[in-house]
Amino acid sequence: MTKAYLGVTTIAAVALVAASYVTNAFAEDFGRYAVDDRRSGYTYMEPETKAIQDDDFENPAMIWVEDGEQLWSAVDGNANKSCMSCHKDAGDSMKGVAAAYPKYDPKIKKLKNLEQQINTCRTERMQAKPWKYESNQLLAMTIYVRHQSRGMPVNVSIDDEAAPFFAKGKAFYYERRGQLDMACKHCHEDNAGNMARANRLSQGQINGFPTYRLKWQKVGSVHRRFRGCNKNIRANALGYGADEYVNLELYVAWRGRGLPVETPAVRN
Repeated sequence: MTKAYLGVTTIAAVALVAASYVTNAFAEDFGRYAVDDRRSGYTYMEPETKAIQDDDFENPAMIWVEDGEQLWSAVDGNANKSCMSCHKDAGDSMKGVAAAYPKYDPKIKKLKNLEQQINTCRTERMQAKPWKYESNQLLAMTIYVRHQSRGMPVNVSIDDEAAPFFAKGKAFYYERRGQLDMACKHCHEDNAGNMARANRLSQGQINGFPTYRLKWQKVGSVHRRFRGCNKNIRANALGYGADEYVNLELYVAWRGRGLPVETPAVRN
């Protein structure tokens, strides 16, 4: 009886040590792509996909970075200005900026995401036409601005004036909708790491957006991804830039607080 008990105890101890080793090994493998219990979508990708993102010469989204750099200095609008006219070198002026969006704008008394801020600069400062959501120009400029913060931690504010919009975004995240009667949390909290058909579900972090999706064969905004998720559960997709999506964007960005900005990331 004693020998049997000791045997079970020893096996249990070995199993515990092994589990601890595996956990530590995974944590080490995740490196900067994990903070506490928060994991970037990068950690769920196959090695081949990670390799595409890791090499700027292989990453197809770097074309949009280059396009954004050209647009940065391009004069447009009746004010005869470019982004550079006000903000000078993007490497200095835009460093860390994107990591804090969406943020509360007192002028409109609600949240504004980076795409909307870019268009505000165009209409108010450059006196130019706003770029359409998902247009190559807006995607390129958004990617270029966010790229200046690559490697910096996501750090959005959810206090003070932003608090009620954060609460709305959180409520949206947990609200069941569509014919499948599902919420965001059913995939990205309850089943992160599990397979959905041929794809592995992630935590749904957005620190790499706009991102290049192999499925799309181009880059796309986080609102395109939100709309796609809504369609997947047979729910009505809202319009690009909808208040509900901007609120959700703040909540999901907060879920990934501390994770590095990866723009432009590569995903399945």
